[in-house]
Amino acid sequence: MARDYQRDSTMADMPADLDRDSIPRDITDEEERQDYRRVLSAKTLSGDHVRNAEGEDLGTIEEIMLDVPTGRIAYAVLSFGGFLGMGNKLFALPWQALQLDERNHEFILNVDKKRLENAPGFDKENWPDMADPTYGSKVFSYYGYQPYWER
Repeated sequence: MARDYQRDSTMADMPADLDRDSIPRDITDEEERQDYRRVLSAKTLSGDHVRNAEGEDLGTIEEIMLDVPTGRIAYAVLSFGGFLGMGNKLFALPWQALQLDERNHEFILNVDKKRLENAPGFDKENWPDMADPTYGSKVFSYYGYQPYWER
């Protein structure tokens, strides 16, 4: 899915029509990522593909869920499996488990496909209550992360 990520208005000092090829070549990819893409619209991230380190397709980001009282990202929802959107299973993923690959407009999730198939998931008609610390802790623990509300 070829699209440009939208930058936050806090970067108003940068030209809106910035051409990535115009960025000086002495700026490294890490510097470019920090200087130009620190804040992105959640809308532009929904629908991005997710792959693991082996390059296997793990699905797409369906939603990014916010913890409104704290203003933090609670988790991302991954859609995985099924055919043509039918029978997809949804998974709550700790946000910190995802690494954004801006160049390819996708996320990297360091999880084996088989492990993901066995992860705690849910269907689109029965979303979990992530405000329930028991369920949320189970999800974060499965992926090896401390729940965001404990940090």
